[in-house]
Amino acid sequence: MKLLDIQKPVTQITGVGPSLASLFARLNIFTVADLLTYYPKDWEDRTKTIPLSAFSQHQKVHTIAQVIDHQWFGYGRMKTLKLIVTDGSLTASLLCFNRPFLERSLPINSIIALTGSFSYRFGELQSSSFEATLIEKDGSLSKLSSYKLLDSAVYSLYPLTAGLSQKQIRKAVHKSIQEYGKGIDNELPEEIIEKYQLVHKQTAIKTIHEPENIEQALLAKKTLIFEELYFFQYAILKRAFERKGVATSTKTIEINLDEFEKQLSPLQEQLLHRLSFELTPDQKKVIMEMNLEIDKSQEGTTMAQLLQGDVGSGKTLVSFFACLRIIDYGEQCALMAPTEILSKQHGENAAQLLSPLQIATIEGATRGLSVAFLSGNIQNASRIPLLKALKEGEIDIIVGTHALFSKQVQYNSLKLAIIDEQHRFGVVQRNAILDKGRQSIKSQQTPNLLMMSATPIPQTLSLTVYGDLDISTIKTMPSGRKPIQTHLTKMGNESRVYEAVRLELQKGHQAYFVYPRIENQELEDELFDTELSEQEDKENQDNREKSGTLKSAEEMYTFLSEQVYPEYKCALVHSKVSEDEQNHTLELFRKGQIQVLVATTVVEVGVDVPNATCMVIEQAERFGLAALHQLRGRVGRGKDQSQCFLIYGDTLTELGKSRLKVMHESTDGFFIAEEDLRLRGPGELSGIQQSGYLTLGIADPIRDRELLEIARKEALYQLQKSGNTT
Repeated sequence: MKLLDIQKPVTQITGVGPSLASLFARLNIFTVADLLTYYPKDWEDRTKTIPLSAFSQHQKVHTIAQVIDHQWFGYGRMKTLKLIVTDGSLTASLLCFNRPFLERSLPINSIIALTGSFSYRFGELQSSSFEATLIEKDGSLSKLSSYKLLDSAVYSLYPLTAGLSQKQIRKAVHKSIQEYGKGIDNELPEEIIEKYQLVHKQTAIKTIHEPENIEQALLAKKTLIFEELYFFQYAILKRAFERKGVATSTKTIEINLDEFEKQLSPLQEQLLHRLSFELTPDQKKVIMEMNLEIDKSQEGTTMAQLLQGDVGSGKTLVSFFACLRIIDYGEQCALMAPTEILSKQHGENAAQLLSPLQIATIEGATRGLSVAFLSGNIQNASRIPLLKALKEGEIDIIVGTHALFSKQVQYNSLKLAIIDEQHRFGVVQRNAILDKGRQSIKSQQTPNLLMMSATPIPQTLSLTVYGDLDISTIKTMPSGRKPIQTHLTKMGNESRVYEAVRLELQKGHQAYFVYPRIENQELEDELFDTELSEQEDKENQDNREKSGTLKSAEEMYTFLSEQVYPEYKCALVHSKVSEDEQNHTLELFRKGQIQVLVATTVVEVGVDVPNATCMVIEQAERFGLAALHQLRGRVGRGKDQSQCFLIYGDTLTELGKSRLKVMHESTDGFFIAEEDLRLRGPGELSGIQQSGYLTLGIADPIRDRELLEIARKEALYQLQKSGNTT
């Protein structure tokens, strides 16, 4: 019997009634299987003595002590008992809030078994969170070593909810193991259990909850983590096999850049000769990799590629080369972007670069390559003929927003779907555009998929959420671009930043000013509740209330336009402005008709203005690393030196300090992505919840990276061994 098959309700466990079951329900525990897989977050080892003198090296002290005095502090109802105790190594105070009865039950000279968390406060070692059990009422300090710990066991510690105690969970778990824990089958192959010296599933479940020692608990935890990661990777690799008949980890492609031009298709060759600059080695390598995959797709496999590269590394141009390979095979491409302004820019770039290319027809003549743009704002007068042309195959590349997979859209032979800023789209949206390809009149096959990300994927995460994709990387930047200079400025010194920006404006350049809020009376941030942890968000809120330094885009737009830069054209854009107005404002900024753009993070994606050389982010501590890096990437897109100014408040959380330090020290998006993952953890990063695979529980891909890689290797071996690869 598999563990997850034990679907008996928790009320069938001895001692679990309706009231306790309702408390378990708050923790999403409804069945015996739910309870047995509600693993401890830690263990408390009471088998070993931990003296008061070792309080700083351990979470809790566990020792034999003697009560040497009773003292009281406070007055009236606030009068509180203090027990002075010693275990021979140190003396400490036990603060007995709401426990005055301990004066009688633990008299002076009594010997106690003491467990608690201690720290130095007000010049003495103190604890207000402790357990004290009487051993002898009148003992001898000189004989402390002769007493034995009464509570010698390893206790599991579980996440709790209001009204539920550790004792209640332990008791219910103990009963469930007694009544249902026998006969649980192994799910890992026996050879893997033996190879890595793991324990059987039944043993792992018992010992993770009720270990005899910490070593036993850690081995059970390792077993369950490995099992979770193994089946996680098995599902990912099986999907990769289903897509293309080979696992991504086995992919080895020999690329010879000297052969680059010889490997190009006719349209790709035409585009190469139209470029006024040299492609970077990374761009050439990725183009050749995708050419091989696209060629294979003509034989029935499907390309599933993630193209990652830093902001401005030339990913879109590479995707155009992939489109041309597809069009040379007589098929269609769709490029989907998350915003209308970004999709318009892609459409304009595609039209400028690709429309002049000539396609040879069957009749021996040539025709121009057809590029079209589609969004929800296209009116019927233009939409109807556009959709007709798309259905009949007269359009080669269509660029747009989510409108590309709307009900009325029908493709003739969609063979490549490109998704830009892939983290902005969910699994359902990605599948919807692929479904359009399967429904194509001629093709009726799953299109090749190319997802692009300007936020590099950390290596650990690439083995999880993106583990079924081939990942190509562009690290080298186009020649002629200068690294962005990043400056940290403490709030109160903004005038220096404003003057530095003025010097750039006087040169004819443009600037962004970004703020975390739209208006002061808002109770919620526009974006950053998804960027910051709940604890950090609360710390920041407390800090802002203390310092009174709230800033908003609307307030600062008035200040900047009227008092700082009245001689320049300023504009405001944020999410409460209509999409049409946003697009109009961003278009004017792109054309240089606006010099100073005040905004929230709506400019994080999709604004390409080479003339903008200044990015000012106020209250920068309120932004996540990924957002800061993306915002900084809005400048530095031309040949002029660009600068990013991060203005931070008087009070910073430790995470806030770490983020700003990373931004100041590096412009490498790959390094920043790894630091972001390290600082925030995988659960807070986009994509985990949308991955379409099982949710990780006890496993952590950062902490357990070594086990993750081993599990992936074993899952691949077992898939190949079983022949379950089709």
